[in-house]
Amino acid sequence: MSERVAVRKTYKLFIGGKFPRSESGRSYLVQDSNVSLASRKDARDAVVAARAAVKGWAGATAYNRGQILYRVAEMLEGRRDQFVALGASVDEVDAAIDRWVWYAGWSDKLPQVYGGANPVAGPYFNLSAPEPTGVVAVVAPESPALLGLVSVIAPAIVTGNTVVVVASPSAPLAAVTLAEVLATSDLPGGVVNILTGRLSETVPTLAAHMDVNAIDLTGVADAELAVELEVKAAENLKRVLRPAPADHDWSADPGLARMTTLLETKTVWHPKGV
Repeated sequence: MSERVAVRKTYKLFIGGKFPRSESGRSYLVQDSNVSLASRKDARDAVVAARAAVKGWAGATAYNRGQILYRVAEMLEGRRDQFVALGASVDEVDAAIDRWVWYAGWSDKLPQVYGGANPVAGPYFNLSAPEPTGVVAVVAPESPALLGLVSVIAPAIVTGNTVVVVASPSAPLAAVTLAEVLATSDLPGGVVNILTGRLSETVPTLAAHMDVNAIDLTGVADAELAVELEVKAAENLKRVLRPAPADHDWSADPGLARMTTLLETKTVWHPKGV
């Protein structure tokens, strides 16, 4: 009997809830696995998918978004061994699961903490409430691959934003495997879109894209590239999150800063009844 040849897995992109190959047909090798090499066209397609998902996701109740994030944590728990096999430590996988649960719990509490009634001089109610920014481009950190990825995705989507994530070129397997977790949870297609490949090819497209409302440059280690991206973002008044490298302690309490940075505040006035 001839020896069986194993089927090698190809790690594809995650756009609109589906797993397409790059439109360019390109791929590159990571840990003996083929990984799709995203193009500028793929980045634009991901933005279209993210924009289409904004209305439904932002319009869902905060409680429902929390339920879905908790479901992601459940699915992630069931695939712990797979992430460990890809190189993540058991402690990192457990921390990533716990962080999903932590953010899920904030979904219906953040409006009470970040919004509220404002005292005004006059017979009016003045109320402020947080609203999502919209489509957020996120450059994921290289290490720790899984915990860092969760720590930049969860705070963006729990408040109603949708994201286009560019995975670290050297650690894409955890990102695409996380996409498989998201695809088998209750997360609507397009809320999270994941691209793999070169940062220099896809991220400038996202920074300059007029339909991207904010960009998180956490995973950009090249200072010159970060400045270039900030300039492109400034041309269309895009909000930019560029934390200092010293702030990248992913094992620490994440706090509320990542969630609140990607929010707008809506304030309404209403006359008091007689």
